Amino acid sequence: MDKVTAGIIALIVAIVAAAVAIAYYFGFWFLVRVVLGIIFLALSAMFAVLFGILIYAKSKYSILSIIGFIPSAYAFYQCYTWKEPIHIAYISAAYVIALLIGIWYISEPDLSIIERLKSAKSLEKSGNYRAAARKYEKKGDFIKAAECYIKAGLLESAAWCYERAEKFDKSAEIYERLAREKGESYYWKEAYEFYKKAGNKLKSAECLEKYAEEEPWYWEDVAKIYEEINNRERAENAWKKALEYYIKEAEEEGVFWEDVAKIYEKLGKAEEARDAWIKYVEYCKKEAEKDPAWWKHVAEGYEKLGMIKEAEEARRKYEEFRKKK
Repeated sequence: MDKVTAGIIALIVAIVAAAVAIAYYFGFWFLVRVVLGIIFLALSAMFAVLFGILIYAKSKYSILSIIGFIPSAYAFYQCYTWKEPIHIAYISAAYVIALLIGIWYISEPDLSIIERLKSAKSLEKSGNYRAAARKYEKKGDFIKAAECYIKAGLLESAAWCYERAEKFDKSAEIYERLAREKGESYYWKEAYEFYKKAGNKLKSAECLEKYAEEEPWYWEDVAKIYEEINNRERAENAWKKALEYYIKEAEEEGVFWEDVAKIYEKLGKAEEARDAWIKYVEYCKKEAEKDPAWWKHVAEGYEKLGMIKEAEEARRKYEEFRKKK
């Protein structure tokens, strides 16, 4: 048992022991007075601090803290004098009711009082689709909630509800619609993710293809999906787009020549692939001068080029580096 757990247990035992001792020596109702007095004192202090903060912030809600402070301070006074204990009961009941109302309000903060009192079906029939959707959502009927959100024009909320209902294809369709209507590439990525979850690889590839037009590092993923569904023509086109992207990156950062070489190999361009591997090896050799761990990549590059002796020499340098570590 750690110190924190032991401390908590000791504190609980001390509180229980103190409560038992008070009840034994002074009676049960005195214990009730003490407990209620502590609670109302704490509430009074909380409302007083809150009032000071709200006054400083020049908030109109400072009046609410006063409304909370006055009855709690009065209840604390009654706990001390015990002249009108019934007043303590009234104030306690009022706080409990206020707490329940607060919880009820927080559960549906964006609904009016009338909307809260109506059922989801009646709200839907009256054309209040947003409120109906919130009611259906709260009940766990996510499909009906999604349908109402669509009618209310809240498409992202509808997509979220379809996701909760595990209707991933429906979520994907909504994100695809949003992508077309709003022209934001982010939605193509969302549509791709949900079509993927729904098991629709063709649609997922098509959506990711749209996303890759603005974020070109995804062309490789597009190509791989088309390969999985044996769509060779579209896979080859995606590989070519990926190649264009990686060539630009490789010209800035040489490590990408490896990706360029691998794509050339996929496209059956052996000569171009060999040139890319040579550039990759040259880059790795320069890096190996600063960090000997790169000799491993030099060796791999030489192996791709069929230069066995050079590969063995690079591998030897890498092993020497590992032994020194």
